[in-house]
Amino acid sequence: MNQRVKRILVACGTAIATSTLVAVQIQEEMAKRGLTVETRQCKATEVPSYAQDVDLIVSTTPVPQNLGKPVIQTLAFLTGVGKEEVLSQIEKILKEL
Repeated sequence: MNQRVKRILVACGTAIATSTLVAVQIQEEMAKRGLTVETRQCKATEVPSYAQDVDLIVSTTPVPQNLGKPVIQTLAFLTGVGKEEVLSQIEKILKEL
């Protein structure tokens, strides 16, 4: 089975607190599911310049959808609402890569 490290770009408005919180939660949850992920944080405006180097983009704010990579836009990590569904969606995308 391919256990290549999956790269996730985590974007928020400023690339400070919110993206750090989301990145940590994704890493911890994917590790529990047997997936090794590497996260990189950026501002939403920087997403197009980093998209080619990642497998998945997770953002708390709108970002371009036409980057050739799956994009999940969600506030679930901040509100807790729908978080399990988003984590399952992330896991599914990463396992299909």
